[in-house]
Amino acid sequence: MSDVVERFVRYAKVWTTSEEGIEDRYPSTERQKDLLRLLVSELKKIGLKDAAMDKHGYVMATLPSNLPKKKKVPVIGLIAHVDTSPEVSGKGVRPILHKNYDGKDIVLPGDPTVIIKVDENPHLSENVGGTIITSDGTTLLGADDKAGVAAIMSALAIMVKDDTMKHGDVRIAFTPDEEVGNGTKFFDVKAFGADIGYTMDGGQLGEVEDETFNAMSATFTVKGINYHPGYAKGRMVNAIRIITEIANLVPATISPETTERREGYLHPHKISGSVEEASLQLLIRDFTMEGIGEKVAVLESVAELQRAKYPKATIDLDIKESYRNMKYKLDEEPRALEYSLEAVKRAGVEPIKAIVRGGTDGSRLSYMGLPTPNIFAGGMNFHSKLEYVPAASLEASVRTIIELLKLYAEKC
Repeated sequence: MSDVVERFVRYAKVWTTSEEGIEDRYPSTERQKDLLRLLVSELKKIGLKDAAMDKHGYVMATLPSNLPKKKKVPVIGLIAHVDTSPEVSGKGVRPILHKNYDGKDIVLPGDPTVIIKVDENPHLSENVGGTIITSDGTTLLGADDKAGVAAIMSALAIMVKDDTMKHGDVRIAFTPDEEVGNGTKFFDVKAFGADIGYTMDGGQLGEVEDETFNAMSATFTVKGINYHPGYAKGRMVNAIRIITEIANLVPATISPETTERREGYLHPHKISGSVEEASLQLLIRDFTMEGIGEKVAVLESVAELQRAKYPKATIDLDIKESYRNMKYKLDEEPRALEYSLEAVKRAGVEPIKAIVRGGTDGSRLSYMGLPTPNIFAGGMNFHSKLEYVPAASLEASVRTIIELLKLYAEKC
């Protein structure tokens, strides 16, 4: 195994699943610190003497510049998260290396009903003869984002050993709780001290992502009137019926199931309640703020319609902003995208400028003052038992990191 594959396999075996809805501790699960502590130890062995984990679980370290002192280049931050999605079990991951891949469907031995099909994953055909890494089919794999962690660690090990690879100061951060939306909750951008950051959290070989959704959340809350059902005529106002009507009034034509590429959506994702009070939670997503405004207007019109229909009920609509499209901030630092695309090309891969139909830690970091696009680490089918990563993509991610750091040293 190459160094990056060996590292990835080791990291994938560590149980680091985060947990939704935890408010009284950070990170949400202590088990994430098992890998974070291991990374501190390995960073120190590589030679990054200041590697440490803070009280929140963030691991940070520095690869010092090997340039002449008079040459000043931007401090580059490399960032990846250690937690895996709670949507699928990440306990007891057993990585499998499918060597000399034959180009056929991959049946996972732990559960033969879990099959990675070529017709659904055309990217597989580009790896015939190579090695594909999967789980055994009973868990996710964890390439999101242990592939990024492994790529960063391998690149650092290479650059420390070879002083001919010139680079400025490089800051490293490994973070918890990204999968539950809290990866940057206590991230201290000022203490991190980078000028430009890169999350190594992308998927397909060659992709560099500089756009995310703008994101808001919406909550309808309906307060009804409860009476004994035997004597309820003309008196009961059933919040469950009203909230169900509201859900059905959200247009299905702009749902996640019916949209793609740059199309935004409204996504009802949680409904709960009783006759007396019920609620509906939705996600609002669009690549432009104009599109966000249009979707907010749809929800406001639904609320007004139901208030007119049910005057005895109280119907509230609460809308909160989650994050914004990082492109607005990345456009202020064009080198962040320009150099990453060139680094991919120098690594021997065709660069693909892509968009994220979601968010990344880079979204929030960009608005916290650290412009942070997202670079591929090679994982595919995230949050799924069908997750896989080609070894060749992992290795290309390592080369891309090295070329990126060299570029800043050369051009700045």
